[in-house]
Amino acid sequence: MKSSVAGQWRWLWAVTMLAAFGGHALASPTTVWLEDLTWTELRDRVSGGVTTVLVPIGGTEQNGPHMTLGKHNVRVKLLAVRIAERLGNTVVAPVMAYVPEGAIEPATQHMRYSGTISIPEATFEATLEAAARSLRRHGLRDVVLLGDHGGYRASLERVAAKLNREWGAAARVHPLPEYYRAAQDDFAKTLAARGFAESEIGPHAGLADTALTLALDPSSVRMDIALARPRDAHDGVAGDPRRATAELGRPGVEHIVDVSVAAIQARARKP
Repeated sequence: MKSSVAGQWRWLWAVTMLAAFGGHALASPTTVWLEDLTWTELRDRVSGGVTTVLVPIGGTEQNGPHMTLGKHNVRVKLLAVRIAERLGNTVVAPVMAYVPEGAIEPATQHMRYSGTISIPEATFEATLEAAARSLRRHGLRDVVLLGDHGGYRASLERVAAKLNREWGAAARVHPLPEYYRAAQDDFAKTLAARGFAESEIGPHAGLADTALTLALDPSSVRMDIALARPRDAHDGVAGDPRRATAELGRPGVEHIVDVSVAAIQARARKP
């Protein structure tokens, strides 16, 4: 009798545990992040029609005293997710955070400021090429390079040209200049049309850069420092971030996503 009762309790416990956790354990993950999938989950997605992978490329560099060193990494990561979700049948590779940022000794460009991490251009291109080859090997036919930093645009173009010559029609690498133009040129024109001066908009850590970052990740911005810094400070800022707001940056974020989705859809190989 006791054995029978114990057996019933074990059965009830098993059913309870299955109800509590079984659905979660068996649920198909909805993430677009490649690194959050198991290898079999990625294999099954590719078999089921996932053909495109976004490679977010950021950089670890100074962004003035008011924005974090990882601004590009955070921004491209959040934008990549939005773009992938809009596209469908797309996964997102891990963010590349180490990029060319100038000579180390003697220090040039952003390397003159604390915290910037720079790698040689040849190393960057070799890493990018190997990543693209790896993704192609796993069946992803459209490898899209989302470069959030303008300093390595030429490297993206060179890697894409080399692999596209080799791969032909079997797969393609898309350096996607539209992504960067939308964030830089297009957004700057939008702000200029609203009456902001070019000297305020700025090419780096100014009004445009800061507004986009506020719209995506306010924790990356120290607006109290932006408001207090003197305009003529030699602190890595090119522009004036003091009037930046998230509301100002949101249309720019939406434009980047819209333009990128349209460009990828136009270029991606048809099944």
